[in-house]
Amino acid sequence: EVQLVESGGGLVQPGGSLRLSCAASGFTFSRDTMSWVRQAPGKGLEWVSTISGTGITYYADSVKGRFIISRDNAKNTLYLQLTSLKTEDTAKYYCTAPNNHRGQGTQVTVSS
Repeated sequence: EVQLVESGGGLVQPGGSLRLSCAASGFTFSRDTMSWVRQAPGKGLEWVSTISGTGITYYADSVKGRFIISRDNAKNTLYLQLTSLKTEDTAKYYCTAPNNHRGQGTQVTVSS
């Protein structure tokens, strides 16, 4: 059974940083492309970033230069480093795996 468990969210001031983690199990994490998506209050899901099994990364224009996606295949863990956070980054962040698997999410709130 595929399991994805996100953590690391919280309340942070504009300009601050957070690191999100996603612990994965139940599939061959090291070879699969993984992504982060987010959902702001009252809005639909928005793709944030993707990393391939070989480490190639992709970012939405809205987060490029501020967020960094990475993975530790030895720990079956996906990360998202969030820096220079803006109020518009407030959302629930989910990690996703192939075949539409998604975790329960972790809330990021950016507010002064």
